Amino acid sequence: MGTASTLVSCIVAIAIASTALSAREYRSREVTREFQREHPCPSTGRTSGACPGYRRDHIEPLACGGPDAVSNMQWQTIRDAKAKDRWERRACGR
Repeated sequence: MGTASTLVSCIVAIAIASTALSAREYRSREVTREFQREHPCPSTGRTSGACPGYRRDHIEPLACGGPDAVSNMQWQTIRDAKAKDRWERRACGR
């Protein structure tokens, strides 16, 4: 019985880990680059590179089933992004 219990625990842990990773797996660098080409950085006006004070954000979080698409992205201040990240962890079970 102990071995079966350990096996079930391992399977559950793998399922949780793969769910957490699945959101990262579907982040396309090309989508991110295209987003910035279409929506220049609010702080620098540049269409590539770093954007001090801002993060690229998926409006509908990937972990909640949102698409990895330019139409689902926005610029967000770092402060607002941290607050949204906290909300996403609760709402999406991450």
